[in-house]
Amino acid sequence: MIRVSVMYSYQPNVRFDHDYYRTRHLPLIKSRMGAALKYYAIDKGLAARDGKSPSAYVAMCHLLCDSVDAYQSAFAPHAREIQGDILNFTDVTPIIQISEVVVENSAGRETGRAA
Repeated sequence: MIRVSVMYSYQPNVRFDHDYYRTRHLPLIKSRMGAALKYYAIDKGLAARDGKSPSAYVAMCHLLCDSVDAYQSAFAPHAREIQGDILNFTDVTPIIQISEVVVENSAGRETGRAA
């Protein structure tokens, strides 16, 4: 299992439409990627560790797929459309990281593999 994390850095006066991101952009990704996208989550940055300073990221999403190949095969044909939609909700260029999910602990049930 892999996780593609798309992170939007906080900047003063950042433009980020969380409602559009939640109701339009991520559903667009899901509809284009189909069954290859097993799960997605959206994070909305609230604060840094001190609870007062702005968070490092204004928003993030995490896309879970079976493999890098599965992700790339499903995303690549729609990359131009999906990336073009970014201007509809932000002026921030996202940072993207692909990670292997080594351990997942959902609802008290841990799964994983040795690293």
